Amino acid sequence: MADADRNQVHGGKTVYGASVGILMLETRFPRIPGDIGHAATWPFPVLYKVVRGATGERVTTARANDLSTGLLDAFLAAGAELVQDGADGITTSCGFLSIYQSELAAHCRVPVAASALMQIPLVERLLPPRKRVGVLTFSAALLGPDHLVAAGAAPDTPVVGAERGREFWRVMAHGEMTLDIAAARQDILAAGDELVAEHPDVGAVVLECTNMVPFARALRQRLQMPVYDIYSFITWFHAGLSPRGFGLPGDPP
Repeated sequence: MADADRNQVHGGKTVYGASVGILMLETRFPRIPGDIGHAATWPFPVLYKVVRGATGERVTTARANDLSTGLLDAFLAAGAELVQDGADGITTSCGFLSIYQSELAAHCRVPVAASALMQIPLVERLLPPRKRVGVLTFSAALLGPDHLVAAGAAPDTPVVGAERGREFWRVMAHGEMTLDIAAARQDILAAGDELVAEHPDVGAVVLECTNMVPFARALRQRLQMPVYDIYSFITWFHAGLSPRGFGLPGDPP
């Protein structure tokens, strides 16, 4: 390659150096380090866009074939704006949005990783025979087979929700302004205990809820099995959008 070619750069974006764009629900509850909505969570720059009107209640009760609410259109428009601004790939702040994966990818025309649930098929291939993935979710009552199937997972994948906890679900569901971190952690650990007690064939956990990520390390230590979440998914996703350079002669900057 000629020196002149190496010195050329190409335009077409507004923002550079942030490959991942994150579609955020419109929420007001606290987001602590580890949460997808806390910018310091990420070891690389990200772009955020809030989808106005996309509350937690609307998103967790949405269905893929229901176009009357306008929710899908709002996500498609916001995703396209992120791409126009500079994102090379898109993710979202709620695992329930697996149901919009195909539409987002088709509309935005960049890679889309809509939900942490999309890791389930890969993780199951890593496990020993007769072991499978279990899911911890914000709400087991609302996470249905359609969300799992849209993510490429079996519809009978074991699922346990956080509804019976005393802190985590209440704060997220009602948009409360204060979160007791220790109590929320205990809720996630209790849900993990319930998951493996009810399904002893579970060999790894995938966290549907992006707000559970700060407690993944404690859960892994408690259950003594791998735990995957939106952080593990998007760090992998980003590695393809912006591969690490090793400073070799002739490498791009």
